[in-house]
Amino acid sequence: MTAVTDAAPISAPKGVGGVGQSVRDSLVIARRNLIRMGRIPEMLIFGLIQPVMFVVLFTYVFGGSIQVGSSSSTQAYREFLMAGIFAQTVTFATAGAGAGIADDMHKGLIDRFRSLPMARGAVLTGRTLADLVQTALTLLVLAVVAVLVGWRTHENFGKVLAGFGLLLLFGYAFSWIGALIGLSVRTPEAATSGGLIWLFPLTFISNAFVDANQMPSFLRHIAEWNPFSATVQACRELFGNLPPGFQTPDAWPMQHPVWASLIWSVVIILFFRTLAVRKYRRAAG
Repeated sequence: MTAVTDAAPISAPKGVGGVGQSVRDSLVIARRNLIRMGRIPEMLIFGLIQPVMFVVLFTYVFGGSIQVGSSSSTQAYREFLMAGIFAQTVTFATAGAGAGIADDMHKGLIDRFRSLPMARGAVLTGRTLADLVQTALTLLVLAVVAVLVGWRTHENFGKVLAGFGLLLLFGYAFSWIGALIGLSVRTPEAATSGGLIWLFPLTFISNAFVDANQMPSFLRHIAEWNPFSATVQACRELFGNLPPGFQTPDAWPMQHPVWASLIWSVVIILFFRTLAVRKYRRAAG
């Protein structure tokens, strides 16, 4: 007579479903990218060189020759300039986001992630969250450099923090544009070029470096409705860096720059995140 022993079936551990799984997986991917950035410190160092050069060049080379508002003093232009440099820095992180995702695709990491029980959108969300942390560190260092060259804020600490919060949100929105570019090209080099070439007209046809009131009429209207200009104007108001005699344009984004910046950032995130996740699912399908 034989005894039959019923063994309980071995089941795979259950993961957290829905939003919980997506959040958990995104944080895991973000941690992976942060560890990678920590092992390659030159990524952060090289990312700081360009904005620091812009601060020094515009402050000491052009500072005394560009009039903003009713003042042409170096100090007035220095304070006017810094919001533009901060905003340019967070948007230029787009190229890094695109290159990083393109590099992961080129190395076949998407095929490895496909074999794991993870949320599909978590790969992109984790990458953009890691880029957000890097952008925050870059802004911190750049703010210290700005203070050293004479930049000062004239509002309370809460408004200053709100200004940097808007910058980080705007940078996070643009990282999703970089994600879509990275998924749409074949090499990291193409992603870097594709992430930068359109940013130069976006940042220079704006109020970042000059008073938009001094532009020709057709360029002034473009600058006033440029999402980049809205964020720059919002930061100037929150930092208390509007120069003496500055006339705020009548366009709605310039009259309500904080709301305009928030709306632009949310719209960009929703639109480009949807496109990027859809592109990623097709690439991994």
